[in-house]
This record gives sequence, structure tokens and C-alpha cells, in this order.
Amino acid sequence: MSRQLKLGAFLMATGHHVAAWRHPDVPANAGLDFAHYKRLAQIAEAAKFDALFVADSVAAPTQNIASRMARSDHFEPLTLLSALSAVTEHIGLIATATTSYNEPYHVARKFASLDHLSGGRAGWNLVTSDNAAEALNFGRDEHIGHTERYSRAREFHQVVTGLWDSWEDDAFVRDKASGAYYDPAKLHVLDHVGEHFRVKGPLNVARSPQGQPVIVQAGSSELGRELAAQTAEVVFTAQTSLANAKAFYADLKGRLPKYGRSAESLKIMPGVFVVVGRTEAEAQEKCETFQQLVEPEVGVALLGRMLGNFDLSKYPLNGPLPQLPQTESGQQSRQKLLTELAGRENLSLAELGRKIAGGRGHYSLVGTPQQIADRLQEWFEQGAADGFNVLVPHLPGGLEDFANSVVPELQRRGLFRTEYEGRTLRQNLGLARPVNRFA
Repeated sequence: MSRQLKLGAFLMATGHHVAAWRHPDVPANAGLDFAHYKRLAQIAEAAKFDALFVADSVAAPTQNIASRMARSDHFEPLTLLSALSAVTEHIGLIATATTSYNEPYHVARKFASLDHLSGGRAGWNLVTSDNAAEALNFGRDEHIGHTERYSRAREFHQVVTGLWDSWEDDAFVRDKASGAYYDPAKLHVLDHVGEHFRVKGPLNVARSPQGQPVIVQAGSSELGRELAAQTAEVVFTAQTSLANAKAFYADLKGRLPKYGRSAESLKIMPGVFVVVGRTEAEAQEKCETFQQLVEPEVGVALLGRMLGNFDLSKYPLNGPLPQLPQTESGQQSRQKLLTELAGRENLSLAELGRKIAGGRGHYSLVGTPQQIADRLQEWFEQGAADGFNVLVPHLPGGLEDFANSVVPELQRRGLFRTEYEGRTLRQNLGLARPVNRFA
């Protein structure tokens, strides 16, 4: 079979557009409506998406404009995906869990459990928190600095994956006749002592169907790229042009050999914000419908958060983006991307906030199924992507539009599957099952 692209469905309650909740076709209470998420999961699975992806934050927005944004109430991702595992059969289930405000044993246990519940479809999006407000919920006065966050994340990954190898695949014999529940020779105690963590082990969950859940990351800074090259199996990234995406792809794949890894062991899936119409004019009209719902102050509040937790409310809406120090609490790569975008297009603060209201800095496509497929194919075939994490303006409508029109076009071109290759997320992504390091 020729190389085919991978697709993730990024589910953000009402949709990725900051004003999606105000659209008449969107259930405003979607963040806590399981029936809504069940429908989304089944739409994506019917279209043969590789995975659902659910982001997370462990803080609610409280700035003055927060009451105008639908970001305050939503399910905890692992709880949600565990429920969705019971109403789906093939699609992968990827959840975010921060290394900044969790403990490795908790994360290892929860994702191993999700992998068992789903029959081998779990993925962990390993992130270092970029929301400074989270610190105040976990006994800290300020957010962890950028360098320390990545040092902690590297060790966190080491502990979690070590715990996932606590048991060999056939350790649990459960022999009623002999009375042996497990083979002691196939139990391995981690006994980790490091800079950030001391974890004895073993994990109290058997080795999971995939051996280990799939490791996903989204960092694009220098530290983020190096961590991804060392540990990630899927990378989500924000890239605004084909040239930038190709450079990122080549850079990250080029780092793999020093860790003894092949290019195929890492799938790079840029985010793409998609608005589909039967004609280009219809697609543009759909997009403008959402843009008209963006209050300038809401767009600027979102922008400040994306730039790295800055309060921009004191700056004039029609003025330029102010010079900001490099963020220590947020995403440095996203700050660089948005600052360059403002300068390149000479955008005012309000214009930049409105521009990112949908894609939040991701590559945006507004057009017909054929036009969108053309661009996805171009990135895929020119070494810019192994697939895409699909962001739609509103849910469920935007996902239905993509599933019913863009996916069939990609299938017609032989670029996307018509049936799942296997039962696990690893099998469908074309990733090897890890061997147990202790066996």
C-alpha cells in the first residue's frame, strides 16, 4: 500500500472558533453533554479518522472578559475518553495530561487503564503546562519556568514509560489450579530516584494491549523539539506556511538518528483549521459568519493567552502588537509565530485577535473539498506532514462537513484509508509495539 496520511479530530466542545458557542447550530452546553461527544466520536470513526484528540487545562479562565468565552466548563479528558471507549471500536483516544501538575504514577495508571478499556486505543499528549493560572491551583505562587518544565517533562516521561513496563506481557498467568496469579520473575520494580521524582513502582495495572499507549507531544520550541525527537511518536504542531512546515518536518526528523530512531517512528501532524463549502464563496461566507461573532476584546484576550499569558487589555485595540518579553510561562514557539504574523501582515491588536479566533495560529483553509484536499496533498507529498490534526470552527457541523466531503475526496485520490488497518491506535498509525525494556 502506498503511503497514506493520518487524521486526528481535535474536539473542543463547541468548536475551535472562539465564538463557536454563539452560533445558532451549536449546542451552547456542549462541554458537559456526553451525547454531543458521542455523536462527534461516531462521526469521526465512520470517516475512519485515526484518533480523537482532547486538549485540557487545569484552570478556568477568570480574566474580565472570561464570562464572554465558552472555555470555563468541560469534561476532564480521561474521564470523557473512557466513556467514549465504550461507544467506539476503532478510533484512537488521545488525551492531554500535563507533566507540570501531575505525578507520573497517576498518569501511568490512568492511561494504561484507558488502553485496557479501549482494547489498545489510548494516546497520551505529554505537555508542559503553558497556562500560568494553573500554578495557583497546585500550591505554587508562579508557573514553572520554561527550562525547568522541560527538564521535569523528560524525567516524567522516563518514569511513566518505566512504570508501563512493570509487568511483562505474559506476567499474569492467573492459574487457578496452581494458585499462581502472576509469575514473580516477570515483575520489574522501577525504583526510580531522580532530580524531580522518586517512584518505587511497580504499576498496579498489567502491561497494556499496545505495550505502551502512544506518546504525543505538541512542543515546537528548541527544548520541545529535542524532547519530541527523544520521546514522541506523534507530534502536533502549528505551522502557517508550507515552507515553515517543511523546515520543521526536516529539522525534527533529522534529530531522530541520534536517539537511534527511524523517520517512520515519528508522525508529524500539523494542525489545520478547515472551513468547507460547496463553493469557495459559500466557504468564505461560513467563515465570515463566525468572524462577525468575535467581540474585539474576546479576540485580544485569546491572543494574550496564546502569546504566553499576557494581559493586553491596557493596549489600544487599533494599535500594533506591543513588544513583549519572551514568555517563560507560555509556549515560546507560538509567541514567535504570532509575533511574526503580526509584523508580516501589519495587523493591529484587534485584527490579530480576530485573525486567530478560529485557527489560533494554525494553518487555515477555507474552500471547497477539492481545494482543501489539494493543499493537504501538497503538504503531505512535499515533506511537510505525515497527516493533520483537523480543527473545525464549530461542532458537530464542521466535523460533518469535513467527514462527508473532504475525506471522500482524499480517499478518491488514494491518500486516506477506506477501512482501518488494525484494532489498535499503533496499528492504524503504523507505529511499532514497544518491547518491554526489562524483558
